[in-house]
Amino acid sequence: MLPKRGYLLLITGFFIGLLVFAGLSRIYQGSQATFVGEKPESIELVFLYTSEKDSWIKAVKPLYEKWFYKRHGIKVNLVLYVTGTHESVDLILQGSVKPHVWSPASSIWIPFFEKKWKEMHGGETIVSEWYPLVLSPVVLVGWEDLVEKYNIKGYRDLYLLDRQGIDFKYGHPDPMLSNGGVIALLMEFCAALNKTPDRLTPNDLTSKEAIEFVKTIESHAVYYGKSTGFFGSWAADNGPEAISFFTVYENVVIENYPKAKAKWGQGIVAVYPKMGVVYSDHPLVILNASWVGVWERLAAIELLNFLLKPEIQEMAVEHGFRPVNPLVSLDGEVFGPEHGVLYKVPVLALKPPSGEVMETLFEVWVLVRNPGV
Repeated sequence: MLPKRGYLLLITGFFIGLLVFAGLSRIYQGSQATFVGEKPESIELVFLYTSEKDSWIKAVKPLYEKWFYKRHGIKVNLVLYVTGTHESVDLILQGSVKPHVWSPASSIWIPFFEKKWKEMHGGETIVSEWYPLVLSPVVLVGWEDLVEKYNIKGYRDLYLLDRQGIDFKYGHPDPMLSNGGVIALLMEFCAALNKTPDRLTPNDLTSKEAIEFVKTIESHAVYYGKSTGFFGSWAADNGPEAISFFTVYENVVIENYPKAKAKWGQGIVAVYPKMGVVYSDHPLVILNASWVGVWERLAAIELLNFLLKPEIQEMAVEHGFRPVNPLVSLDGEVFGPEHGVLYKVPVLALKPPSGEVMETLFEVWVLVRNPGV
């Protein structure tokens, strides 16, 4: 049996270890189930996932296909669809994409997706099992010179820059499309109210003071993209004149720091807000939908097995993710100042907000966003 979909959220900061090790053992055992019926020569496994994982997943795809064929004698074509988290939810709900496996940026989206699906399908459950793949904190990012010059420690400092009449260019993904955008907006409200996400209430988000604070920061936005992956490459390609600060996953900094440093003489660096960071655990979700047959389910379970293998988790580390497999350690050459990040996250891991706060964030977004972007 696969582990049930209880909240093994990374946000506790220490769920790796014995719990994960035990879970991995159950997963590996679960993949040995016997499947009846004529074995197909080939199958397609449709994988819908978020862009920040794209380089890792694309590197893994041919390895998984070869491994699966050797293990089962079935040719599997791993079909990849890449988008932002919120958009991925909409694509499944609308039937535009019918994935067998789905990987949003964070497991906080699973209850939201399940709720929406049940409302549309008479209470039918679609989420079968899920398990975290990798960890990545959401960080505020800026150019080295700007972060040092203005002593940027978090989102309140961006607000203070505006109050001092200092111009800057800001950006993050659209919260209506991306988990990274939701977390960026959430952390701006946390800074406005000096409250951690789990202590926020819907009324907090609609207060005049909070709206004014967040609207001030958002007035400096120059772009709202579909995903966090865009911002790192855009900054590295176009430099400090294009964008000063933006919110992305830590791995985006790692992947783009060398290019930015080489082209502009300074890199982009992660700022871990003093209040703490919200992690994304990038779960792999096996769907219990009408289009998921027995052989697709086998391939989905095996994909999860494969992505949690130590050597594949080590590849994830090379792409800037923190592993969930306790047998894999961080690479100090990847996680360090030479890639714009810190080996050890120096702040607390924050608990997620309530579902009601998530819903309210989407409602207030229209009040605080820069209408000119």
